[in-house]
Formats: sequence, structure tokens, C-alpha cells
Amino acid sequence: MKKLSLLLIFFLTITINAQEAYYSDVDLTAEGITLKEKLAIKVTNTHTNTLSYGELWNALKATDEDPANANNVLLIYGYSDSDGNYVTDKTRSKSLNGGTQGTDWNREHVYAKSKGTPNLGTSGPGADGQHLRPSDVRMNSNRGSLKFADGSGNAGSVSGGWYPGDEWKGDVARIMMYMYIRYGDRCLPTNIGVGSAASTPDNMIDLFLEWNVEDPVSDFERQRNTYHENTSNTYAQGNRNPFIDNAYLATRIWGGDAAIDSWGIYTSTDTEAPTVPTDLALSNITTTSIDATWTASTDNEAVTKYEIYVDGTLNDETANTTFTITGLTPNTTYAVSVLAKDIANNKSDQTTAVNGTTLSDSTPPTVPTAVTISNETGTSFKASWSASTDDSGVASYDVFIDGVLNGNTTNTEFVVTGLTISTTYTVTVLAKDAANNQSAQSAPVNGTTTDGTSSVAELFFSEYVEGGGYNKALEIVNLTANPVDLSTYSVKRQSNGTWETALNLSGSIAVNDVFVIINSATPANQHLLDEADLQINNSTPMTFNGNDRVGLFKSGTLIDIIGDLDGTDNFAKDVTLRRKSSVSEPNTTYTISEWDEFPKDTVDGIGSHTSTLSTEDHTFSSFKMFPNPTNGNKVYFSVTEDATIKVYNTLGKLIATQDVTLNNNSIDVSNLGTGVYLLKIKSDKQYITKKLIKK
Repeated sequence: MKKLSLLLIFFLTITINAQEAYYSDVDLTAEGITLKEKLAIKVTNTHTNTLSYGELWNALKATDEDPANANNVLLIYGYSDSDGNYVTDKTRSKSLNGGTQGTDWNREHVYAKSKGTPNLGTSGPGADGQHLRPSDVRMNSNRGSLKFADGSGNAGSVSGGWYPGDEWKGDVARIMMYMYIRYGDRCLPTNIGVGSAASTPDNMIDLFLEWNVEDPVSDFERQRNTYHENTSNTYAQGNRNPFIDNAYLATRIWGGDAAIDSWGIYTSTDTEAPTVPTDLALSNITTTSIDATWTASTDNEAVTKYEIYVDGTLNDETANTTFTITGLTPNTTYAVSVLAKDIANNKSDQTTAVNGTTLSDSTPPTVPTAVTISNETGTSFKASWSASTDDSGVASYDVFIDGVLNGNTTNTEFVVTGLTISTTYTVTVLAKDAANNQSAQSAPVNGTTTDGTSSVAELFFSEYVEGGGYNKALEIVNLTANPVDLSTYSVKRQSNGTWETALNLSGSIAVNDVFVIINSATPANQHLLDEADLQINNSTPMTFNGNDRVGLFKSGTLIDIIGDLDGTDNFAKDVTLRRKSSVSEPNTTYTISEWDEFPKDTVDGIGSHTSTLSTEDHTFSSFKMFPNPTNGNKVYFSVTEDATIKVYNTLGKLIATQDVTLNNNSIDVSNLGTGVYLLKIKSDKQYITKKLIKK
């Protein structure tokens, strides 16, 4: 027995050392949210193999193998193989994977898919092997998407939630912790468990912290971690769950009762505090910063951090014996002190405070430059400018309209509101620092409001086609009051959470016109070819599938998106999405209610977009334009109400305006040369734009 015990101790020592090696580039002396962020970076960067949902079958057969029988897997929530009830089975043959109730096991999303924000789907977080577990089909169904709730005994429903069982609650807690640091707010603990986050620094809840303590890490959990780190295993992800390696990491991040410190580095018998730092001195004092230096403390184990206090309040911490305190106010005296601590969190006393006074600031910031006006409407426009510089840092900007202060902002843009339609205003901007030194006002620029016929300020996607083969198209609409130069716009595809190379656009979009981009490899879809303004030769972004997000960017900033940001589920596979006519602005949060969905390969709407820019019901109950293309002198319209037709050339210049009624339903096109024209048909506040081809 003694030899066995020594062997076991040796094995555990090797295991712990191997686990710690995985974290060799992680600052394990960190605490709280800082430690959480460092672990999140680690598990994300080492998640190098993204498993498909189908590959999870084989992964689970390896990671969840029954230690007592290599032919079986362990079933989460299961607790008995001998009670005659298959639902409660704890083990099942590996080969019985599928969906048959009574015999099979299937893949349980411990973090229920529907509780994600948004839904986790069956890829990305929905196919992460760290939270997928084998489960009896019926047991899986019984759990459904119930939130985890506290209970006792075996698994089952409790108080409208789900108790995973005494044997599994620690596994569940550590899985939820992993999903939270790996996927952030998409997998909030508050969405999946019944508990309080009041005593934690973020959305972690007390329930999971309690389960982490009450049900310690098992060798079975360690088995899963060992498999997934080793990427020579076919179905390994490459990352580990830190809370399986050391459950105390959760305590160090979120607090609560102390879990087991399996590494022994946080909860040793060390109670001796480091010595107090000495020779604290302040130097390199500027208007907003002070450098602090000190002589290192000593400790019976090792000093790991120094905490820096300013006027008695913790400012930051460092592992070095120097630190620059920033963000200070000019001409102000500060009291600085420092203490030392070790990894067991024993702390020395603070040093005697040393006073330092920041320098006075009499230098104003530089004058803002490159003031531009955009997003004009009848009552507003946006002013933007290049940032000023200052020795103490720019604090804010004042915006003047016709010489009168209109507002103040800390940003380099400002929306001016309450203006009058069709009016020109003079705009200037000045910069201020924290000492209230002010620059001169910028060179004046003019901004002119529109006539109020359009309140739309920006381009946005109006249609998306993800059809068969390379039937792929994107449509961008201009509902603003002016033609828009496309040189600052680009389109990108996001695949597996990464934005790929941008497609930079060029040319312009006339008022109420659309810009159509297609994959040039489309299988002879004549309508797409006829309407295309830009054809991309089977390359990004026009190779998107139903799980790729597509973004519209302006000057490198995302302004509109199709698909939830950083998502991975098949949100729009084999469908056409058309923006509803009531939508009048872009949205960087994909909102399903803004889109109508049509069957695969529906492309008849590409090339025009209908928009109703009022809350009233103004619609064309019927509309036709013929002949088109035309080589004649007239174009006829079938309408049920009076409308105004405006004809634009492809540069956006208005050429002609004519009215059509039930009795006078044609316009004269005899003066139009051969080419493509844009017709804007307006009835009250509804606009339809059509292309007219004159032969």
C-alpha cells in the first residue's frame, strides 16, 4: 500500500506539473476579472481545432469513455444501471449513439442552445466539446433547456429548473465557467442558472461557485481535459478547461467559499506577509502622470505583486518595482503609497505616503482639422473632424453653429439637431484639455440640410440571396437625399468569427437607387446578370454560405450587418432575405424582424427596393412599367393612384420629372439617349426605384 501511495503521489505531481505547463504564458498571480481575461485569451488561442457537430460523436466516445469499461461512455445526469429504468442509466455502449429513445445516447448541450445570446446553434459554441456530453435520449429530453437550479440527490426537475444530480453538479458548474470565459456574454451564467450575481464582479452566479466547491473535480473530468489538449488526437480541440485543472481559479476570480487548490499555490500554509517596500520615490512628473519607484520587498516564499494607492485608493498593481500613474489632473497634489503581496495573498503594510504635485498646464490643444459634414437630413447633420493633440490630453470638443456654441462632446463627431430644412449653416470646432485650455476654432465649413423629403442618413443592405450553387447576391440601397460616393464603403465576409479581406466599392449610387453585387459564377441566372452593378469572380465576400456574416463598412467602421456579429449558426442558408419597406437605416445588430424571408433562388426583387418612410399605410396596390427595355418614345405605367416619376442618369443627375395618373399613364422618353436610367416613382411617401434600359 505504501508503494501504491507513493506511485499515486508521483502521478499526481506529474499531472499537476503538466497542467501548469499549459498555463506557462498566463500570469497566474493575477486575480479577479484580470485573471478571467487572461484565461479567456488562453483557452481561445489554444482552441485550434473547431469540431463539426457530426465529429462530436467520435469526440465524445473518446473523452467520455467509461474508465471501468472502454466499450461504454458515461452519461451525464445518469446515476444507476441497475434500477431497471433506462432513463437513469449511468453508462451506455459507445455504439448506441443516435436518437432512439430507450436504447441510444445523444449529445447534450450542457449550456442549452436556446439560452445563448443568440442561440448557440450546432457550430462554434454549439459544437464545443468542452460542454457537449453524452446523455440518455429521454434524460436529455427531460432536461430540455431548463435552467440549472439547486437541489439534492439525483438529477431531475426542481422548482421549474433542472438539478443535474449530486454527482454531476460540479461538472456542470465548471463547464458553465469555461463557456463563460470562452464565449463571453454569449454564454452568460445568469441566462443558464438560477442564482444571484450580486456578490461577483460580473455575471457569474453563486450557484455555480457553490457547486464547484461542493462537488470536487473528478479524474473523469481530468480525462476529458487531457484528451482535448493533445491535438495529435483526431477530435481534440487543443484547449483545456482551467477550472478542471484547478477549481480554485474560480474562487480567485469570482470569490465565494474556497474550492480545492489542486496546485497548492494559492492556499498553502504560508501566512507570512512580505516586508514593506522601501525607498518609495516619485519622478518624471508631468501635467497628468507621475512615475513611482521603490526597492523590492522580500518574502519567505516570493513577492508576486505590488499594489499602488493614490490618495488611499487602489489605483493598479504591477509585478515590477516601477509604475507610471496616469490620468491625473494638472496642478494637483497626490499622495502615493505601495504595498507588497505574495501569491497566497498575504499583504504587507502600505508604505508611508509620498506626495507629488502634477505640473501646471497652460498649453492649449492643437486646432481640430478636417471638419466634414455628412448624414444630412431636413433637420440635422453630422460634423466629424480629426483629433487634436495636447500635452495633457484632449478632454472634449465644443461645436459651434453660426458662431454660437451648440454642444460639447468627448468624441470626434457630433450630430447637430433642431435645424431648418434647406438651410446652410457654418460649423466650427475647438478642443479643450482638462485644465480648460482652449484651442482656436477650426476653419469654418458649411453644412446644408435637405429639403426634408428623405430622413434617411446612410446606405444599408436591402437584399441578400444565398441560393443554389453560386446564385449569390447583395443589394445596397440609397434612400438618402443625395447621390452617395461609394469610395469610402466596403463589404466584408465574416467566417468563423473573423472578418476577411474587404471588397472595396467604387462609383456612386443615385438617390433611391440600389447597387447590386453578384458572384459572376452564378449558373446563368439572367436576372442577376442583368441587374448586377459589380460581378465578383467567385471570391470573397461573394462566396458566403448561410453561416457567414456579411458586413457593410464605411471608412473601416461596420455600419450594417446581415447575421449576428461573431455568430456561427446557419442563420440564412438557402434563402433570400429582403429588407422590409419600413426599415430606413442600417443596423449593426442583426434584427430578424427587419427582414422578410423568401424561398431559395428568389431573385425577382434584385435591382429595386421599395421603402415606405412613414407610419401610415401608403402602398402601391399594383404597379407595372412597360415596355422595358424600350426603343420607342413612351414608357407606360399601370398604377392605381397618382404618382410622380423622376428620371436620373447613372451619375445621379435629375433629367426629367413627369406625373402619371390613371388617365395619363405614360411618360415621354424620346429625348433619352441609349443607355441605362433610374426611375424613381413616388406616391405620397412611398418610393420605388426601377431601372429603365433605352435601346
